Amino acid sequence: MSIRNLDDLLAEGVSGRRVLVRADLNVPLDKQTGEITDDGRIRAVLPTLGALVQAGAKVVVCSHLGRPKGAPDPQFSLRPVAGRLGELLGAPVHFATDTVGDSARSTVEGLADGQVALLENLRFNKGETSKDETERGTFADQLAAFGEAYVDDAFGAVHRKHASVYDVPARLPHVAGRLVLREVEVLSKLTGEPERPYVVVLGGSKVSDKLAVIEALLPKVDRLLIGGGMCFTFLKAQGHEVGTSLLEEEMVETCRNLLERSEGKIMLPVDVVAADAFAPDAAHDTVRADGIPSHRLGLDIGPETVAGFAAALSQAKTVFWNGPMGVFEMAAFANGTRGVAEAITKADAFSVVGGGDSAAAVRALGLDESSFGHISTGGGASLEYLEGKTLPGIAALEK
Repeated sequence: MSIRNLDDLLAEGVSGRRVLVRADLNVPLDKQTGEITDDGRIRAVLPTLGALVQAGAKVVVCSHLGRPKGAPDPQFSLRPVAGRLGELLGAPVHFATDTVGDSARSTVEGLADGQVALLENLRFNKGETSKDETERGTFADQLAAFGEAYVDDAFGAVHRKHASVYDVPARLPHVAGRLVLREVEVLSKLTGEPERPYVVVLGGSKVSDKLAVIEALLPKVDRLLIGGGMCFTFLKAQGHEVGTSLLEEEMVETCRNLLERSEGKIMLPVDVVAADAFAPDAAHDTVRADGIPSHRLGLDIGPETVAGFAAALSQAKTVFWNGPMGVFEMAAFANGTRGVAEAITKADAFSVVGGGDSAAAVRALGLDESSFGHISTGGGASLEYLEGKTLPGIAALEK
């Protein structure tokens, strides 16, 4: 990768210099309490921030959280993140109550060597996500004024052409942080010559969300295992009744074509857990995938499917997994995701978990994160990388 990295910046010396770090601190918050429910993304940026702090930099961190509408919204404030980041770093993190206003300026100006500040949510400013280059550029100018160098360690945002990701690097000396460098190195293994057999597991709700990556991966993989809500559109394409399960009717013909072209590579569920309703306490049982009752909906893959998927995974040397196998947030429908995840950890393979709900499932189900080769912080970014798309944030670092 033709990108300068954090070690290059540290070698030049950063003591006393202001370093602007774009992090991905877009963590889930409890809607009732506002507390962080999964701090995985905060932990992921610690190696970069810790190295800069130890080297004596004045570290200015910026991030988005959620999807505010270009104006301040208390439910999307990064204040809880500042508290948790300080706990993990072992030192207070100074929090600016705005992004580029008076609070941000005074907070940044007050930093001593080795201290860290976190700016308020980038998306409280319209310029961050604007498609108007002038508006985006103006906001990038204001952000860039807080740094003498820029580090991108927000892999989960590199597929976005946003001011803090795409425009700021053009205004400052820029490098990739430890996380971004690791993500690109890992995903490059999957797009190059992965060790075979190469098995991909895809789940999640919609075929339409994964169509591009299926098209890109199908010629390259040895097996493609499909679960989650998206499997019902494939089952429908095989002519099966899917009851009230999630279905993209407009994608049925596309799925039929994919199955015809897959040369037997695609594995679909042979049994599913079907329920009376989408509810944690709904009556449910395991049924054949070609015999889902018309009044029921599938909410997980069944045990026979888990066993079949596990058998395919046991032969793999390279595994990529993106998307849960069922509604893992409900205990009754978590066994499929758990079973497949455990099978991945038992395989003698280099395994990559493609961020998003898959990474959340690993932590929610209490699985050992270290038993996977790599857990990505960017679901959408990792998929677009595997599709072969140019990611704006990576392209900006290469310039």
